[in-house]
Amino acid sequence: MGHLDLKAVTKSFGDMEVIRPTDLHIADGEFVVFVGPSGCGKSTMLRMIAGLEEITSGKIEIDGRVVNNLPPVKRAISMVFQSYALYPHMSVYENIAFPLRVAKAPEAEVKQKVQRAAEVLKLTERLDHKPGALSGGQRQRVAIGRAIVREPKVFLFDEPLSNLDAALRAEMRVELKRLHGQLKNTMIYVTHDQIEAMTMADKIVVLQGGVIEQVGSPLELYHKPISRFVAGFIGNPNMNFLPAEVIGTEASGVRLRFSGGAEAVLPVDGSAQPGQTVEVGIRPDDLKPGDEASAKLTLIPEVVERLGSQTVIYAKDKAGTDINVVAQGTVPVTLGAESAVSFDPADAHLFDSNGHAFTRRVRLEEMELAV
Repeated sequence: MGHLDLKAVTKSFGDMEVIRPTDLHIADGEFVVFVGPSGCGKSTMLRMIAGLEEITSGKIEIDGRVVNNLPPVKRAISMVFQSYALYPHMSVYENIAFPLRVAKAPEAEVKQKVQRAAEVLKLTERLDHKPGALSGGQRQRVAIGRAIVREPKVFLFDEPLSNLDAALRAEMRVELKRLHGQLKNTMIYVTHDQIEAMTMADKIVVLQGGVIEQVGSPLELYHKPISRFVAGFIGNPNMNFLPAEVIGTEASGVRLRFSGGAEAVLPVDGSAQPGQTVEVGIRPDDLKPGDEASAKLTLIPEVVERLGSQTVIYAKDKAGTDINVVAQGTVPVTLGAESAVSFDPADAHLFDSNGHAFTRRVRLEEMELAV
């Protein structure tokens, strides 16, 4: 078992409250990712769970036991840091075995647990090597192995892949998900990289300014963001935001006029008022070159990135708003020339001046994916 509950947890440094009253439930066996920009409080939250940072108020419970006053070693957790923190003079075997040595475990138990961790992490052939002879990815696996042998109820990861190059990060993302499938422990992972969050998490916790903005599955946050912040943070490339004015409401939704003059009816519900200033959010891959769909925009391409299977177009509309389009790899593009793009209004999101999302009439297939 390894379920975790935060109950009205806060953290202050003097008069500055960096974590506002927070409630969060993490079920046994979940892979949960804390994500958000630098300074949002995600690492502070993780360190409070680990016992490396005292909480100001509230309760942290692991399997129903309040751990506020317990030291890290008594909390049934293991933490993997951004730096590998390996002992360079020790072999891989001894680095992994170190927590067991400190606990004075019998030698037979040490050998059995280290061998099992090495098999899981594909380090069996490296047990006699020193950390200096390993790649960055292998060193990170050794750090994870050291956490595994403690047999914790909860694993904590604090941006463990940020020191690796892009190719190795992608490889380690797969390895960590595979590891979670094998061990089935609760894992809490902190990152500022929303791609890591989307590809690894069962559940994502999006933080901003010490507050949880939204909690949900990756696809739930992608298709049903509750705020402009979440919509802009989740998804790569970032969502486009176009200023618009409400013209009126109809049975099919809200009629809008974009700053460039184009109009569209978005199938959303809410108390939109004529004359109200809003923003329309459109994912770059929901914009299609041409004017086949019902809502159309005119763009002027400025930069084109050919990525093979995809082409990313950086453009501006007639009002000077930056807009990105992700199209097929072979799409023809003429820089500096006006070109039409279109989108299905059902794919768009609508946000008021405070950044709150209007309720979107989500398609059935999106609802099924987000569950």
